[in-house]
Amino acid sequence: MDMNTIEAVVPTTDPALWRDGDAWLAGGTVLFSYGSTVLKRLLDLGEANWPAITLTDEGIELAATCTVAELYALPLAAEASHREWPGLALIRPCCDSFVASFKIWNMSTVGGNICTGLPAGPMTSFCAGLDGVGTILSPDGTSRTVPVTDFVIGDMQTVLSPGELLRSIHLPASALSARVAFRRLSLSNLGRSGVLLIGRLDPDGGLVITVTASTKRPVQLRFPAGQVPDAGTLADAVGDSIPWPLYHDDIHGLPAWRRDMTFKLAEEIRAELLGESMTVSGDFWPPHATSPQPSTQPAPSNTQQKEAPNGN
Repeated sequence: MDMNTIEAVVPTTDPALWRDGDAWLAGGTVLFSYGSTVLKRLLDLGEANWPAITLTDEGIELAATCTVAELYALPLAAEASHREWPGLALIRPCCDSFVASFKIWNMSTVGGNICTGLPAGPMTSFCAGLDGVGTILSPDGTSRTVPVTDFVIGDMQTVLSPGELLRSIHLPASALSARVAFRRLSLSNLGRSGVLLIGRLDPDGGLVITVTASTKRPVQLRFPAGQVPDAGTLADAVGDSIPWPLYHDDIHGLPAWRRDMTFKLAEEIRAELLGESMTVSGDFWPPHATSPQPSTQPAPSNTQQKEAPNGN
């Protein structure tokens, strides 16, 4: 989409240059899809030359400008460096969750997808599921770190203040060393994610389940070693942690369906990682005192809901 209000494209990585009417430009796949009538300048990160991926014994550092295509190739690079991290198995299913062409993969960036704040952003799912921590640069010259689970705070809402720039995401070796499980559902074969859950069984025996896409922001459930839940305890934890208003509602899935599938996929992940048979019942969301029930009012049909651009 053309943005005919743009007066200048400025190659820079310096947040101090920020002023009202600016936007950071990385891959631009969402920025140009949505368009704008108020932006005046684009601060272009295209010449940042930040190393896309850095492997160390402490984990992986992903530049915010790392493209989806570069991330997709990471498992081969890790194998060549003799690092055996089971968590890398999440990369390709998360990249595939874009349901996008190679042209998008070669432009869209990890940081851009996270900063867009879409509930279905698969890079948010991936980095949150592996306890990623983002480094943010501010216009005043300071920096801060924020866990990716706390970075997205609502539908297209993040913790970024005006002018702040996501520089990188660190994935710790402790999370990368965990056994992982991935589940995703969409209303159509090539549709945006309606529910996306990632599970980890950490080396110390703790269980972590990260819920995205079905909720407006990531929700993480952590169970320390020795307190790994059975099916009923997990269902209670999901009910306690995700109140009804937190479930996302758009053309890609109504809240009631998203909630039912969140309970179902959470139990599938628990059973897979613990080597148990899945507990199946008539309801995948057992009624819970602190979990409000769906409205009895008829839900609007898909034709009554506004379509949103597929930004992921």
